[in-house]
Amino acid sequence: MSTVLVIGEGLLANRVSEELASEHDVVLKPDVAAEWPDSVRLALVVHDQWHPAVHRRAEDVFPPRGIPWLRGFVALGVAAVGPLVLPGQVGCSQCADFRRWMAGPDRPEMRQLMQRWTERGGPQHDPWASRSGLLQVAQLVAEEARRLLAGRPPRTEGHMYLVHLKTLRSSRHRFLPNPLCAVCGQPAEDSPTNAQIPLLSSPKVSRDSFRCRSLGELKPVLERDYLDGETGLLNGKLHDLGSPFAAASVNLPLVQGDEPTAGRTLAYDEAELTAMLEALERYCGLAPRGKRAGVRGSFRSLAADALNPAAVGLHRPDQYARPDFPFQPYHPDRELDWVWGYSFLRQGPILVPRLLAYYSLGCGDGFVYETSNGCALGGTLVEAIFHGILEVVERDAFLLTWYARLPAPRLDPSSLDDPELRAMIHRFQEFTGYDLFLHNITMENRIPSVWLTAKNRRSTGANLVCAAGAHLDPVRAIKSALHELTGTLAFLNDRYEANRNRCQQMYYDPFSVRRMEDHSLLYSLPQAEERLSFLLDGRDESRAFSAAFPHWETHADLADDLRDVLAVFRRLQLDVIVVDQTAPELRRNGLHCVKVLIPGMLPMTFGHHLTRLEGLERVLRVPQQLGYTKRPLRRSQLNPHPHPFP
Repeated sequence: MSTVLVIGEGLLANRVSEELASEHDVVLKPDVAAEWPDSVRLALVVHDQWHPAVHRRAEDVFPPRGIPWLRGFVALGVAAVGPLVLPGQVGCSQCADFRRWMAGPDRPEMRQLMQRWTERGGPQHDPWASRSGLLQVAQLVAEEARRLLAGRPPRTEGHMYLVHLKTLRSSRHRFLPNPLCAVCGQPAEDSPTNAQIPLLSSPKVSRDSFRCRSLGELKPVLERDYLDGETGLLNGKLHDLGSPFAAASVNLPLVQGDEPTAGRTLAYDEAELTAMLEALERYCGLAPRGKRAGVRGSFRSLAADALNPAAVGLHRPDQYARPDFPFQPYHPDRELDWVWGYSFLRQGPILVPRLLAYYSLGCGDGFVYETSNGCALGGTLVEAIFHGILEVVERDAFLLTWYARLPAPRLDPSSLDDPELRAMIHRFQEFTGYDLFLHNITMENRIPSVWLTAKNRRSTGANLVCAAGAHLDPVRAIKSALHELTGTLAFLNDRYEANRNRCQQMYYDPFSVRRMEDHSLLYSLPQAEERLSFLLDGRDESRAFSAAFPHWETHADLADDLRDVLAVFRRLQLDVIVVDQTAPELRRNGLHCVKVLIPGMLPMTFGHHLTRLEGLERVLRVPQQLGYTKRPLRRSQLNPHPHPFP
């Protein structure tokens, strides 16, 4: 007969002991620290209240002795059963509490409550803990114990049951192990060996696709592993029924607040999945979760193995000198934290400042403002790198066009030979009341890039909205930009009407442009249109689409397309550096996330005070290379106004 150790006091502990006593040898103890027989095969920690400190002690006591354990408790009107913690496996009670805390509302208040209850113990009685509710919870605990002891698959491994004691409604929820968990987290050591990136074969879903795994293939794992309102890495979704195209958003809960991410396609199910992938990409870019960085030093001391931070563009000295500027000037002797990436120009590992490899929005001891520029997610590492490069190209082309005020050729939409895109443009213009103008902003790298401008035909609402796209297939570049533009319009008109006075202030004071949305709001003003005259003047002249872009020969294997792209940057002497950001939560399903840095190309920033052009000479040279100017530009000739990227 198996020995079951029951830890706890109260109705739950007593009832669970009674349920199992006829089948097993049950030992009831009041505390984890008590002595118990060597024959114990399972520990059950059950209380009529929540005692987080007891659960933390159980993690220290049971798994090291090879004993699986399961908990059941009541807190704030909800009873929880699980998870089953198995020795040597990730996914412990602390992971479950972390996911539940992150997915729930009122995170700051709940964190304080958890800390207080950990230090002082929880309340002695929950007002919703009725006898009938506790008996139901006891049955769940006992049944799960029977399953495990009988050798049947347990239901609480990686899961929790939640019972709402007011209604007795119960539900089962998956949670993912927290890779940063202090109990069971197992981040790998960051190293130059692990940073190596072989370009493995990545066959496309189809010849005309640039993805290696379809949304249909990913749908089951995305919905199963990531989206759950109680314990999910993502905890909510919403469809936008007022958009001309299918649009959905999902919520990524963060410690500092909620981060909604959007997906826009021509079908709602695909839009929802795209939004989930966007949220997972954002999650990976916030911090290193799957590896433990251990290199700290100055660039001068690490120069042989490191990226020169000055090569990615800095802020001007006068920006750093402002009393309210959130970053500190860079100096080669300054100590930094570094992570390992891979340089395709060097064809070997390279150290990258952590503040460039991940978001630096929190500032801290950062020296530049770094966003999600170049972050991308894919079904293979090759796919993620390919799309990360395209994002860098898109934003660089937009900014270079803006700062150099390039009169990019306008494209004739009627010359498009893609029926779907023609229908999208027609629907957009009829649905929104905006005319659409397309401009070719392809740079010296020859990757087709477009700038889209929507111009309001009505007397109310935002006047102009801009977006950009880049892709080897220019039709895909336009579709992507059109979806982005549509998403911006969805919120912009209401914001503009409510912020007209602030928009006027931003027009006269560029340093009032502080947030991402401010850039779009500023160019909602009719009088701001003259700042785009370099692009929009002469818009009656347009070029046929078929002859507008360089032709790229594409392949059945995306790795071959990526090699072609890398060869172009190699000829331009521009390095492509990749940091693998993939978190364990994504790696379990074969998903990959990367950060792509191409030193010399213009990084996107938001907030005019955070403009980042120092040391980036391409903005001066490329206009001459493309034939727009007879000689390189001077910095005094660059556009002084905030950019209109949404």
